[in-house]
Amino acid sequence: MGKNLVQQARGKGSPTYKAPSFRYRGSAKLAKFGDETMVSTIKDLITCRGHSAPLAEVVHSNGQTSLMIAPEGVRVGDSLYAGPSVEISPGNATQLKNIPEGTLVYNIESSPLDGGKFCRSSGAFARIVSKVGDNVIVQLPSKKQKTFHGECRANIGIPAGGGRPEKPFLKAGKRKYAMKARNKLYPLTSAASQNAVDHPFGNTRSSRKSKSRPAPKNAPPGRKVGMWKARRSGRKKR
Repeated sequence: MGKNLVQQARGKGSPTYKAPSFRYRGSAKLAKFGDETMVSTIKDLITCRGHSAPLAEVVHSNGQTSLMIAPEGVRVGDSLYAGPSVEISPGNATQLKNIPEGTLVYNIESSPLDGGKFCRSSGAFARIVSKVGDNVIVQLPSKKQKTFHGECRANIGIPAGGGRPEKPFLKAGKRKYAMKARNKLYPLTSAASQNAVDHPFGNTRSSRKSKSRPAPKNAPPGRKVGMWKARRSGRKKR
């Protein structure tokens, strides 16, 4: 029997689950800079519902204005620098190959000049571990180490707003409106608590609702949930 999975409905592109990006202040990316040091001045610190960290509106030396993720310890009127040879100071931007080992960084580019992809949420920072040839090994917040190209750029410091998850929501309503601001699905209903028509794991209204089991290797779309294509199943016999 076919199932109407909410995971499938979220991915088809309907407005119900689209992020309200038209309400966002803009994209916070690393500005392009050349061999000469670019000076930027913080014009304002703003809040954006699409970013967990505060954003800094900066005016560059070439007259352009852009948004960046604000680091801890900066204020309106401070000057930030971007270039190959900048001081290791919060908010400055340079290539990973120019940053000393042990330095804390954030907003790391996955590939050169993409604007920044890693460690962008509030309080999330990475650490430069070592350099091997043209590559730089970085320790991510998950303690996993990832290798980046030395030309990838990053901001120095820690994104502002750290400790945000430590404050409890206290009420379900508070969390509801926090999720609604970014159009996130809330509350999340477990598969076993759903009806049989809504999920393959949905079952009866008895106390034990779950009927989760490994999906077959040739399962059709809509049945590929849970332990899909499990390596083995059944009770282990010693």
